[in-house]
Amino acid sequence: MTKRLFIQSAIALLAATALLPAMAQDKPIKIGVTAGPHAQIMEQVKKLAEKDGLKIQIVEFSDYVQPNAALAAGDLDANSYQHKPYLDQQVKDRGYKLVSVGYTVNFPIGLYSKKVKSLGELKEGAKFGIPNDPTNGGRVLLVLQDQRLIKLKPEAGLKATPLDVIENPKKLKFVELDAAQLPRSLDDLDAAAINTNYALSAGLQPNRDAIAQESAKSPYVNLIAVREQDKDKPWVAKLVKTYHSEDIRKFIQTEFKGAVLAGF
Repeated sequence: MTKRLFIQSAIALLAATALLPAMAQDKPIKIGVTAGPHAQIMEQVKKLAEKDGLKIQIVEFSDYVQPNAALAAGDLDANSYQHKPYLDQQVKDRGYKLVSVGYTVNFPIGLYSKKVKSLGELKEGAKFGIPNDPTNGGRVLLVLQDQRLIKLKPEAGLKATPLDVIENPKKLKFVELDAAQLPRSLDDLDAAAINTNYALSAGLQPNRDAIAQESAKSPYVNLIAVREQDKDKPWVAKLVKTYHSEDIRKFIQTEFKGAVLAGF
């Protein structure tokens, strides 16, 4: 090889190497969501983010367990579907090194029934469905306590379980099921608490169909989670900035009409 050809080859190699970081940034970030509002909102975020040079690939899940497992394993770059009490419990139970980088939306949980039109109509021994994960199950029990159907041990806190119920005048029988199963189980239950994303997916409108709802002022605002090692990366700041934009706030207000509330 002549000296001239060697120099030309070296220059070409250096140029190709310099392009590698830029090429790597062109790879979309994978964000896990649950079907329903989280997916719908992220589709809007995806459109806006692309204008800012951030490409997003949305991956939908049908349960609450897999999105964190996939994120921790590196199969996702972020997820958007859970509230902080749930993330904190997952980190504690499974040792995930995941952190919150920004709040998203709040879904006041609703209580639904095909058999009664109010909680007061529930008969003694009624079967009441609640999510079987500790944070959402405890959340529902707090709602029932607010509705004066039960009373919990004072120290139970956000992670209350049916074992923490100390007063239950109607002798409600709590049926613990996976959150995604609750809408399909309404025929077999007297009432059930259903997370808003699963309610909407099942055709239930919280403002129309719920016989009672959680207060909008709750600690259960949802969030975007990433691995600890990624929290300061530029794409994370871009993602949060886009999600917190006025365009996304307006979309949430218009699309969900109060069933989903902006938490930022």
